[in-house]
Amino acid sequence: MQIHETPTAEPGMLIRRLIAEVFEAIVDPAITTKFWFTHGSGRLDGSKEVHWEWRMYGVSTTVRVSEIVRNERIVMTWSDPPTTVVWIFTEMPGRTTFLEVRNFGFAGNGDEQVKGAVGSTGGFTLVLAGAKAWLEQGLTLGLIGDRHPNGVPAG
Repeated sequence: MQIHETPTAEPGMLIRRLIAEVFEAIVDPAITTKFWFTHGSGRLDGSKEVHWEWRMYGVSTTVRVSEIVRNERIVMTWSDPPTTVVWIFTEMPGRTTFLEVRNFGFAGNGDEQVKGAVGSTGGFTLVLAGAKAWLEQGLTLGLIGDRHPNGVPAG
C-alpha cells in the first residue's frame, strides 16, 4: 500500500522574544510590514477579511482567518487558488518562541503541488528570518523585496 501525503510547507524558527510579542508581530500589520508585506488593511482576527499588499511586486491577496487562538495558533486561507496557512506559536524556555508555519492545499497535479510547497517553504523561511531579525535586533533586512529584484529573470 502506498501512502500519499499532501505536499506541505513546514518552515519553523526559534525567535528570542516572548510568545505575546511574536504573536502580535503576525497579527498587527504595523509590525508585520517591517519584515514581510508592504501594506495590510487591518489586524488579523477571526471575524473579518484583510488585504495584504507587496507593492514592490504589484501583488496583493485577501486573507480570511478561520481560527485564531491568542499566542497559540492562527488558521487562515489566502491566495488564488486558496491555500491554508497555519501559524503555530510554541512557548519555549528562556522567554523564547518557536514559530512554525504550515501551508498546504496547493492546486494542480502532484508535481504542481510539490512546486507550490517548495516555493512556499522558501518564502515563509524568509518571512520567519525577517521576523527574527526585526524582533530580536530591530533590523529590517528587506528579504522579501530582495528575493525577486528587477532585472533578474524568473526561473
